[in-house]
Amino acid sequence: MATQMIILNGGSSSGKSGIVRCLQDVLPDPWLAFGCDSLVDAMPAKMQTSDEGIVFAADGRVNVGSDFMALQAAWMEGVVATARAGARIIIDDVFLGGAASQQRWQKALGALTVLWVGVRCDGSVAAGREIARGDRARGMAASQAEAVHEGVSYDLEVDTTHAESLECARIISAYVG
Repeated sequence: MATQMIILNGGSSSGKSGIVRCLQDVLPDPWLAFGCDSLVDAMPAKMQTSDEGIVFAADGRVNVGSDFMALQAAWMEGVVATARAGARIIIDDVFLGGAASQQRWQKALGALTVLWVGVRCDGSVAAGREIARGDRARGMAASQAEAVHEGVSYDLEVDTTHAESLECARIISAYVG
């Protein structure tokens, strides 16, 4: 069966968003893109100051609470329902919980055909991108570079340390067929 969803997992500033934009350009069919950043942006501002929500610490750590987890689960179910309705979906995510994050997606996905893609980037390169972006707490990229991949199983991995987003998107697109 044809791939219905592509889920990219990688640390902050690893290049996932650039790959997603390139994928939307190189894949022959239209694909919708959703990401964890847009989920956080959709949440009430007060959730970013509450231990029950999501807290971005000054040193780059990210802590999530029960309210965030509940909204994330509902969001996942909604994205999966959109895929079941016939839309092809690309997800840009950061598995803060490693394998447990992948398991939450697997629970929501059911029998959908998914391509799991690990987006790797050397922590020092991601940290440089983080500084250039200016919209992330310093330390987030380095702390997430390897941690988000712990225990996660992929169909395919790309490394943006030296490869451009378009090159990675072409590799993924070829895998999708």
